Amino acid sequence: MTTTHTEDGYRDKDGNGYEIDTDPGRLDIGLVHHWLSTDAFWALGRSRDTVERSIRGSLNFGVYGPDGAQVAYARLVTDRATFAWLCDVYVAPEQRGRGFGGRLATAVRDHLAPYQLKRTMLATLDAHELYAKVGFTPVPDPEGLMILSHEQ
Repeated sequence: MTTTHTEDGYRDKDGNGYEIDTDPGRLDIGLVHHWLSTDAFWALGRSRDTVERSIRGSLNFGVYGPDGAQVAYARLVTDRATFAWLCDVYVAPEQRGRGFGGRLATAVRDHLAPYQLKRTMLATLDAHELYAKVGFTPVPDPEGLMILSHEQ
């Protein structure tokens, strides 16, 4: 495995030719939009414009196969000083069960380590075990969290 880490980027290639990269120019935005808007229960119906704006305002992690095709995605919203929010983690259905979700979570954790953020958060309904393996724990004081939501 070869890993390259800079303030603005992260790149990791495994022995099978799969690569995690934060280069926004490699993202297949049409595919990411399709995945999120049609198959991700938390983002069903999300518009292409919203996906594009969220990508522009985030640090994006793509997983790419040996042929260069994108097979997974994760988005990180962070100030690189105190806080980060991991979201929109998605692995293509035909690639699930191959460890890409865990590799994405590990890549995010490793990329953020030098910043020593006070808190990195995420929300999940069904992947607690996966995220626990890379160090995420339940919020110890959920009564201290609040949300401002525009969803009905």
